[in-house]
Amino acid sequence: MTQAHDCLLIIDFGSQVTQLIARRLRELSVYCEIHPYAKVDDALLDALAPRAVILSGGPASVTDKDSPRAPQRVFELGVPVLGICYGQQVMVEQLGGAVESGHHREFGRAFVEPVHGREDAHIFTGLFAAGREEVWMSHGDRVTALPAGFEVYGRSSGAPCAIIADPSRNFFAVQFHPEVHHTPNGRALLANFTRLAGFRGDWTMGAYREEAIAKIRAQVGDGKVICGLSGGVDSSVAAVLLHEAIGDQLTCVFVDHGLLRAGEAEEVVGMFRDHYNIPLIHADESERFLGALEGVSDPEEKRKTIGRLFIEVFDHHAREVGDAQFLAQGTLYPDVIESVSFAGGPSVTIKSHHNVGGLPEKMGLDLVEPLRELFKDEVRALGRELGLPAHFIGRHPFPGPGLAIRCPGEITRDKLAILRKADAIFIDQIRRHGLYEEIWQAFVAILPVRTVGVMGDGRSYDYACALRAVTSVDGMTADYYPFRHEFLSETANRIVGEVEGINRVTYDITSKPPGTIEWE
Repeated sequence: MTQAHDCLLIIDFGSQVTQLIARRLRELSVYCEIHPYAKVDDALLDALAPRAVILSGGPASVTDKDSPRAPQRVFELGVPVLGICYGQQVMVEQLGGAVESGHHREFGRAFVEPVHGREDAHIFTGLFAAGREEVWMSHGDRVTALPAGFEVYGRSSGAPCAIIADPSRNFFAVQFHPEVHHTPNGRALLANFTRLAGFRGDWTMGAYREEAIAKIRAQVGDGKVICGLSGGVDSSVAAVLLHEAIGDQLTCVFVDHGLLRAGEAEEVVGMFRDHYNIPLIHADESERFLGALEGVSDPEEKRKTIGRLFIEVFDHHAREVGDAQFLAQGTLYPDVIESVSFAGGPSVTIKSHHNVGGLPEKMGLDLVEPLRELFKDEVRALGRELGLPAHFIGRHPFPGPGLAIRCPGEITRDKLAILRKADAIFIDQIRRHGLYEEIWQAFVAILPVRTVGVMGDGRSYDYACALRAVTSVDGMTADYYPFRHEFLSETANRIVGEVEGINRVTYDITSKPPGTIEWE
């Protein structure tokens, strides 16, 4: 964002939880950036001038030929370095120690005990109060010989070098993952590391707001900006931030594709027109989208059709603004990270994502992405800083393709109407029971099957639906919410009783992975 903030560089070796390192650091008000190991060169190190470096975990083995390594210069910068799991092994191997395979493996919960006489090291402040620390391990290799200057500070049953350090050079390494929730005091260890590195803890949304406004004004000047407004938290926060920075130079385009939840278009349009007085084009294009989706059942074809139509419609309505030079998007930091794999190449596509990424080249516009360095929780914090209504900021995530991907199989207007009613009841139930804030995302999916039921004294042959509610930190992984059976029974009775067209309700208890949060 700006060199006004000290930067902590996270070198990514492909761990599934590397983003969690960044999230924990941001929670500590420390600015950090994740870069794949293959992209970290002298130019990047010079540009970032990191105050400290963290080496992430990863799936490889340092004993394998051509396995990833950190640039040797990282250990010559004179800044504190922390290696985590694979990052520990990389540090050891590159500094002259040894790592071997074939020893006892550890996966899951483990306990680390301090080495007697070294418990007072600064990195341990607040730890080992109970004599040992619960941690989360995931490794098959382990350190068998330390580099010169290193000592062992903690051991577990499967990792005799669970914590090692060379305090004279401020090099630290752990075999476990302090970034995950399963290491209860992992945050404290990371906090100790950042304090030792001299971070001021000045990464706040108040500061970000002022810096982002200045950056937007410098980029845009007196040019006109159009913003693709989906109604979600990300694009809404981006729009309000932009409006604060450039006022009437901004015009938002809200495309109603006929796949929104009940009352959503009215809520979004009302908020922006009544509370923020932001110029807004409300484009009701539901007929165009639903017509193009008629007969389409393949989920990838649905997403690509919606993405293509969105580009066409947005292009058409954006021309009403006239001589716009910039397109604003609510791109977040996870989008930036996930666009490139840890090896520096393109990431594997699980789902095609709905966005307006094809517009800038087509329309000759420059991108303005004021949120591209923020995680989701930071966007919500920025929204509160900007004064967006609390109920709006706290809304569950809603996908760009909308109800299309909650309607497996062919999409019809009748099925969408049924789905909207069922979804509204489910969310109402969650709110009534005071559970909304505990859940990351909740929705109903209407299934492409009909089932026989008994309604009153007669036979019914209607759709089945699935309730989905998950807990998550950032949407990368998720687990189902453990509703009480009484809640599920009450909710099912309401849906079957109040929604004509549904006679059977199920609850999806699949985690992510192996499933995804959305059904398509």
